[in-house]
This record gives sequence, structure tokens and C-alpha cells, in this order.
Amino acid sequence: MNDAQLLRYSRQIMLPQVGIEGQERLLASRVLIVGLGGLGSPVAMYLAAAGVGTLVVADFDAVDLSNLQRQILHGSSRLGMAKVDSARQTLAELNPEVRVEGYKGSLTDATLPPLVAGVDAVVDASDNFATRFAVNAACRSAGVPLISGAAIRTEGQVAVFSGRPGDPCYQCLYPRDGTIDETCSANGVLAPLVGIVGSIQAAETLKVLLGVGDTLTGRLLLIDALAMEFRSLRLRVDPACALCGAAA
Repeated sequence: MNDAQLLRYSRQIMLPQVGIEGQERLLASRVLIVGLGGLGSPVAMYLAAAGVGTLVVADFDAVDLSNLQRQILHGSSRLGMAKVDSARQTLAELNPEVRVEGYKGSLTDATLPPLVAGVDAVVDASDNFATRFAVNAACRSAGVPLISGAAIRTEGQVAVFSGRPGDPCYQCLYPRDGTIDETCSANGVLAPLVGIVGSIQAAETLKVLLGVGDTLTGRLLLIDALAMEFRSLRLRVDPACALCGAAA
């Protein structure tokens, strides 16, 4: 690291769990962020600020006026701009050292594996079950850790799925059974809630990359923003899960 990097990341390097070795590990890391909306905004900004060397940001959408209540990566001057391009501008201003690679295509079972290949972690900040299932399958196949988050109305959740045999996957939590999607566009969401959930996802991602602390692997963190209460539930492998259960 050079002198400018030592100064930029000094408060983080001071942590015994990080140090210079840990910071260098972050600088060499590569993370895929799926979705650049309410959750992806704080995730991308905190990972860039923390010095994660390469961020692969994926989103097919453009910035809309209704996004600006909560999607802090974007601003009024960027209405109509692709969210990937808007994210590049914000992240370059925040930390020009971070390399940002963009993907504007649809995210499916076919397109996700090449994006997941070669990354150290995947953050799912999408807002629909079809994408979440596809991301989970790609991560499970590649053995890449998945940091999953969701927020709707005044409730949120975060979990980490290691991708390792014997640990649960996202499909153990939500079986692929045709459940109707619930989205913010149909139900609304409290703006700071996505910031809370996204910040937790970012923290869990840094812990995964650094190999420190107790991650939310095998746990589901539930957030009730109205009561401002957090509770954690244990997750186990579903024997009937088509991806990681006994029949897989």
C-alpha cells in the first residue's frame, strides 16, 4: 500500500481484526453486487469506501424519480440514466481507486454463472424471487458466499449462505414453490430501512472477505423498524431442498 492508501483506510487498519494485511486482502477482493436500488446503494458505497478492490455491479434498470426516496447512489440529475452508469459516477467520486465493472443485462440462470465465477462474494440486493433463486443457484454451484438481504414496508432481513456443503442455502429458507413476489413498488418501504439492511449486508461482506467475526451464516436476522427490534433465527438445511438437501 502507498501512503495515500494508508491514510485513506487508517481508521479501518487500526482495527486488530483488519490491520495492513486485512486491508490488502480487501484491496485484492472482487465482489458482485446484484441490484443497485435501495439495498445495493449502501452496499456499493460502503464496500467502495472500505477499499474492496473490484466491484462488479449488475442492474438492468434506469434511474426513476420514484427511486430517489431511498436509492442514495443516484440523484435528480441522473433521471433516465442506467443505474450501472450512475453507480460508476458515485463510486468513482467516493473512491477513485476502486475498479467498477458494470453489467446491464438480465440476470438469469444462464447469465449469472459467468458473473459469479471469479468473485470472492456475492451480495444479493435484488427485489424479486426469480433473481434471488437464480443468484442462489449460481453461488451454490460455484461455492461462493452469498450475502442476502430484503426489505419491504417496515421489515427487513439479512442472511449469509456460505455455499459450502452442509450449510443451508436460500432455497432452504424459501422453497421454489411459486410464492407470489412482494415488491416495494406494490407495498412501499421506509427509506432508512433499506439503509439499515444494506449496511448490515456490507458489514457481513467485509467479515466474509476478511474471515473475521461471527457471520450470519446459518442464521436469519429479522428487523422490525417500527419497534426497532432485531431477532435472529437459526437456519438449517432443508432435506427436501433440490440444491443442497439429501436429494440434491
